[in-house]
Amino acid sequence: MKTIFHNANERGHANHGWLNSYHSFSFAGFHDPNKIHFGALRVLNDDTVSGGMGFGTHPHDNMEIISIPLSGDLEHKDSMGNTAIIKKGEVQIMSAGTGIYHSEKNKNHGEAVKFLQIWVFPKLKNIEPRYDQQEFSIEERKNKFQTVVSPLESNDGGVGINQDAWFSLGNLDAGTDISYAIKRQGNGVYAFVLEGEIEINGQKLGRRDALGVSETEAIQIKASSDAEVLLMDIPMSF
Repeated sequence: MKTIFHNANERGHANHGWLNSYHSFSFAGFHDPNKIHFGALRVLNDDTVSGGMGFGTHPHDNMEIISIPLSGDLEHKDSMGNTAIIKKGEVQIMSAGTGIYHSEKNKNHGEAVKFLQIWVFPKLKNIEPRYDQQEFSIEERKNKFQTVVSPLESNDGGVGINQDAWFSLGNLDAGTDISYAIKRQGNGVYAFVLEGEIEINGQKLGRRDALGVSETEAIQIKASSDAEVLLMDIPMSF
């Protein structure tokens, strides 16, 4: 088993006024040679966007881009003609493929929107761009892990991704002890604590800490307090 611990306080940070962003991996002006990616997981940005502000239209290609709102309303527009609002409980994915333009902004002027922006290297390159979003019942992740992203060809109930990857969210009561089995041989899991405190295989993690675990078949998670956790089950080679 291999593990890598990423302390929340050691993430990259950029505050642009309208955007306050924390980077778990090298991104924009933040470069750490030890934090380029975890397997196929390339970007994990923890973003807060001020009321009415956002990212102007910009391009992407050959990347799987996942947005997970934590609070507020995020408005999306893209060159495929999609216009959508996503909020907590929903997950959005965009397969950039051969190329796409999109914009993201805070739909509301009176409050910030907080969301995770995640990039995953694709399984197949130069596919036709695609967009999807799905709403999930938050009650269905109480003291268990709910699959919210899963491979396109699977029937695992998540929003489809062009990669052998699964994302799961769990809301754990203090004292909950739960095992998570890696979905695919050769995958690792990157655990990101959204709220609260947990232990994974004895390693203590607090709010926004992360632990990457590979070369194992399962991990054991214990909630030291009420906690909200995102697990990203990712190919380590691709």
